[in-house]
Order: sequence, then C-alpha cells, then structure tokens
Amino acid sequence: MVLYIHDVPLQGLICCRQKFLFNNSLLSKRHLARVTDVDATDTSNPNLNYGLVVDCGSSGSRVFVYCWPRHNGNPHELLDIRQMRDQHRKPVVMKIKPGISELAKTPEKASDYIYPLLSFAAQHIPKNKHQETPLYILCTAGMRILPESQQEALLEDLRTDIPVNFNFLFSDSHVEVISGKQEGVYAWIGINFVLGRFNHVHNDGEAVVEVNVPGSDQQEAQVRKRTAGVLDMGGVSTQIAYEVPKTVSFASPQQEEVAKNLLAEFNLGCDAHRTEHVYRVYVSTFLGFGGNAARQRYEESVIKNTATRNKLLGQRNGETADSPLLDPCLPADLQDEIGPSTQKLYLRGTGDFDQCRQILQPFLNRTNETLTSLSGVYQPAIEYGNSQFYGFSEFYYCTEDVLRMGGDYNASKYAQAAKSYCSTQWQTLRERFDSGLYASHADLHRLKYQCFKSAWMYEVLHSGFSFPANYKNLKTALLVYDKEVQWTLGAILYRTRFLPLRDIQQESLKAVHSHWRHSFSFVNNHYLFLACFFIVLLSIMLYLLRLRRIHRRTAQSCTPSSVPWLEEGLGSPTIPINL
Repeated sequence: MVLYIHDVPLQGLICCRQKFLFNNSLLSKRHLARVTDVDATDTSNPNLNYGLVVDCGSSGSRVFVYCWPRHNGNPHELLDIRQMRDQHRKPVVMKIKPGISELAKTPEKASDYIYPLLSFAAQHIPKNKHQETPLYILCTAGMRILPESQQEALLEDLRTDIPVNFNFLFSDSHVEVISGKQEGVYAWIGINFVLGRFNHVHNDGEAVVEVNVPGSDQQEAQVRKRTAGVLDMGGVSTQIAYEVPKTVSFASPQQEEVAKNLLAEFNLGCDAHRTEHVYRVYVSTFLGFGGNAARQRYEESVIKNTATRNKLLGQRNGETADSPLLDPCLPADLQDEIGPSTQKLYLRGTGDFDQCRQILQPFLNRTNETLTSLSGVYQPAIEYGNSQFYGFSEFYYCTEDVLRMGGDYNASKYAQAAKSYCSTQWQTLRERFDSGLYASHADLHRLKYQCFKSAWMYEVLHSGFSFPANYKNLKTALLVYDKEVQWTLGAILYRTRFLPLRDIQQESLKAVHSHWRHSFSFVNNHYLFLACFFIVLLSIMLYLLRLRRIHRRTAQSCTPSSVPWLEEGLGSPTIPINL
C-alpha cells in the first residue's frame, strides 16, 4: 500500500520520489520542505546509520534504503529516519517484477530473485557500514495467498543464501510474511511520523488528546498530540486505521474476541518501561471493498438479477444495444457492455448520483449491531469532535482527478459536485477530457467510472464507517511535499525502535570516560605534590621506626653475663706464671 499526503504541518519529513504539483497553492507550501531532506546523503559521515527494507508485493518487489544520524541520547525521542538519496538527490529505490510469489514452484530461485535488489543497495551504503546495517525482507499480499509450505520454502531459501552473499545485519526473524494488520499499523506509523505526531512537545494551538495508555498503572490519562487516522481505498480492498485513545469496552465476549485481531498495542519508544510512545491502534482491511472490486460485484449482481427478471417476465432487457439496461451509476447517455460473451449486457447511463448511492448501500453488508462497520465488522467508537483523518488512493482520486476538489473534504460540496458530474452528458465529458480540463493522469476509465466510484466512496465513508455528513477533519491527499510515504517507513521505525538504547549507552559511557579524564587531570595538577609529600613523610616515619628498633637491640646486647668479674671489681682471674 502506497500512502501520500500533500497538505500537512511543517514537521519532520521522510519521503520517497518527487511528483508533479497540481496547483500553485500547493507549490508554495511544498517549497517550505526542509532542504536537508532533499540533499544527497553524505555517505562520508561516520555517524550515519543505514537500514534496508524489501517490500515483496504481489506485482513486484522494491528495496528502500533508509538512513539516520546517531540518536541524540534523549530517550523521549525517536530515531530521525529518512530515505537515503543518491548523488543526484533521488531516493535510493529499486523495483523488480514479477512478485516473489511467482516463484512458489521454484523456491530455490528466491535468493537469485532478490540478489539484484540487495546488490543495488550494497553499492550505495559504505562497505564498512554493511555489518551494522539491518536488513528486513517483508512479504505482503502476494505471499499471503500461498500455502504455508510454499511460503516457508521461499523464506528458507532467503534465510540460507543471503548471509552467504551479503554482510548485512540479517537474522531468520528479519524475513517474514506480514499480515494485513501489520501492514496497516506500519502505514499508520509512517504517516504520523511524517506529520510529527510522535513528537510530544506540543505548542499552544496544536490539537491534543487524553490517552489511557495500554498496560500503564497510571490512573490519570496522558495528554499528548492527537494522531491522524488513515483511510485507504485501493482497487481491491479498503482499509481504516486510527488510534483508540480510551480504554475499549465490548458489548459481548464474542465482540471482544473479534476485537483482539483488530486492535494492536505497541511501544515505539526504546525503553519498554516508558509509556509516552505506547499506542493502541485499530486496523481493519476489507477485501472486495476497493473501487474496482466493488464495481465488479455490482456488475455481477446486475447480470444475475437481470437474467432472473428477464426469465420470469419473458423480457430481453439489456440483451441488445437497442434495448439497453439503464444504469444510474454511469454518466448520462454513456453506453457500456458488461459480462462474458454468453451473458453480455448492454448498459446506458442515466447519471443519477442519489439513486446510485441507494443501490450501492446493500453492498456495504451493514448489520444492526452497534460499533460495527462494513460487513458487520467491529469498529471502536471514533471521537469525531476531536479526530483527524487522511484519505488516500481512491479517496483522493475521486475528489481530485475529475472533481478537482482534493484536500479538505466537505461532504455536501462533494455530493453536489459528484451529482453534477454524473448528470452531465457523456459527450460533454469527453470534450472536457480532450481539452485537458481534468488531471493529467486521469484517463477514460476514470471518466467512465467516476460516477460509480464517487457514490461508492461516499457510501463507504458515511454509511460504512459512519462518518457524519458534517465531519470537517478529513483531508484527501496524495503527497507530502512532493514525496510519497511508504508503509516500509513505519516498518523500519518500529523494528529499529531499540537501537537508540545503544547510542544512549555509548553517550553515557563517553560521559563517564570524560569525567574520569577530567578528574585525572585535576589530580595531576593539584594533588600530585601532596601525594609526593605524604609518601616522603611516610618513608621518614618508617625509617625512624626502624632506627628505634635497631637501638633497642644494641642496648640489650651490651649487658654481658659471661664476665661477672668486671661488675664485682675482683680483678683478673689467676693466670699461671712461670718464674
């Protein structure tokens, strides 16, 4: 999943490739981006660290090279991770096709498949940094649909061969198939990191929220910056992710069991004992609810219902171009054909936006249960009065490509613009398209199904996710200062969250060494003389003690008991003399 933002506060920026601008107002804002984020990465800087994430998707694989300076030692702050840029100031990214899941029957070729990506990354990272550069290979949708035995065979080949060919920091746990929930959490992390929502030093006027931190013993709620929710509608699926700041209650044990698979609690900080970066995030992915998949479901339903009705009533509606079936979800007078050759139906658009919305409501599969959304899936309550959401992909394309109103979303204005578009004659829409009045990347497919997708997006947002019609805090978005935000950014932020501990410990060690060197210099300069004096004094005292002992021994040896005649004055003993 690729996420984009174009209208955000001037916060920290981690991005990918540059894109074109849509209008001058965006241009002026985007020029305020930090210059350092678009400069070439200084690979000669020894304090720069690197990390690799390989996104193994369904259609292909991409390697993203990230870099970050040494952590500043403040345990309250996260790593300042950015995308590496080459000497031409372009993001260091490489993509190959097809997806790795195509090798399911030849898993021994997995490492050969991934080799060009890692070789490309290795050329951009200084060789002396390879052994400390973490490498993560994360596989998504394409691999999820494979049997577990085939998944494991592919992953095992990577685990075995990559350490032989490359010297990156790589272990068995660094390669895995991630769930849709993990991918959604990583996307949420990446977006909020770019928006600066994890920097809890907030200024006056910034939106804040009270949070009951999961797993915390604190009775009082923490007050910190409000994070942004994410809405993403692709071709096949739709996803929603947002923080749940309050403690969640459940209507039943069954609902609680379901919620466990949809709520993620994690700590982005480097210290597990600190709770300031602990988040509780709800993530849910709805397969079949993307724009193209919804249209396919709709057409299949039309074919089935028309065939049944024609059979019962003996009619042939839609079976020939002369008697087309009326479709309120196509622009007025647009003619279209759907279904296989054996069940082909001819359609003619009537361009009725409101009727289209009503027809699409059953496809949401809503239930009457409280705290549920699409298909009756559990959804925690959203505090709409104190929340913010960004809508990506189809949420942006529906509002901007043709209607030219991307950015701040206003439900009534959007519905009015969509209604006007749907009711416009197809010939007029074609003339506008040929005159270049729509976005440069809008094509005939967009024009053809804009009416349907506009109604589908509206229903998913307001009837499916229950956003009120007067909700004012949704921004449909494409870029952050001309740069796209990948879920891989959130992945490396989360997986390297403990690395700051290493830098903090090194800084502490340096402080101790510095203090020791300072103290040693102080001793040399001020106490060396005193030390020498005490040593000399001690030597003198020891010498005097030794002299005293010698004197005592001498005194004792000068009292001779062997010559008592000297003491008694008796004269010399008799000595024989010869006369």
